[in-house]
Amino acid sequence: MPGTNPRELGLLADCDSCFGLCCVALPFSASADFAIDKEAGEPCRNLRDDFRCSIHAGLRERGFPGCTVYDCFGAGQKVSQVTFQGTSWRQEPGTAGQMYAIFPVVRQLHELLWYLAEALTLEAARPVHAELREAFDATERLTRESVDELRKLDVPAHRAEINVLLLRTSELARAGRKGKERRGADLIGAKLAGADLRGANLRGAYLIGADLRGADLREADLIGADLRGADLAGADLAGAIFLTQPQLNSAGGDAATRLPATLTRPAHWPATRYERPSRGTGPRRDPGSAGGTASARGTGSGRGAGSGRRRRG
Repeated sequence: MPGTNPRELGLLADCDSCFGLCCVALPFSASADFAIDKEAGEPCRNLRDDFRCSIHAGLRERGFPGCTVYDCFGAGQKVSQVTFQGTSWRQEPGTAGQMYAIFPVVRQLHELLWYLAEALTLEAARPVHAELREAFDATERLTRESVDELRKLDVPAHRAEINVLLLRTSELARAGRKGKERRGADLIGAKLAGADLRGANLRGAYLIGADLRGADLREADLIGADLRGADLAGADLAGAIFLTQPQLNSAGGDAATRLPATLTRPAHWPATRYERPSRGTGPRRDPGSAGGTASARGTGSGRGAGSGRRRRG
């Protein structure tokens, strides 16, 4: 039976064990997210011979914030070291096309593994743990299929099957909370500072540029929620359900933002703390603090650099 630790499960990106696949396989267009155009299968001009990024420390300053919000959920090292057994596209150019084609497929499967692993940690979801473990095992086996099998895999159909279980998990985890029902809601730019969203259903909600400073998002279901440019300064996300690193990376926050233990505070968030407003006043930051929002055009959850439309929850 699988454990649930993302690192032990190989669901955290290990760039040292990858052949720079996100820097080659995925396309992107010159925009607020990327300084240049790049076609799918074309190595980024910043990719070094050792598969490292030559401007990694200054990606945002050099016009590549889109790179900083992307996460492959460990798919890069799976494809590089398992599927292709450590032989890179530079060593065997004939495998390049296959490698680039299945990388996005495995990335989606690894994202599903992330959700399933998290669901297995939720005590309230114990009634469906057996089904969740079965789904986890089946999905993990798919990630180890041959190139031909992966290329013809119907990922949307598999995702739809898994989503039934994740919906049930969400219902069990939020039972009794009577949270707000905002699934798929258009909350772009919404003023939600200090809002009580505990246990809310925000699956697939558009929260682009929303003001969520000091909001209570504990036990809220955030699967597929678009948090690009949302301000999470001082928000409480501890215990939020199905929140991912790419979602956090695309948003803004600060030192006071509370996060689930499995996620990392993005490096671009300011170190200053959000100051909760006094009654009758508007939200404010500590004197001299920097704004915490990322570009509203940054890469969102479920969408790689130039990998196409984002999925709805």
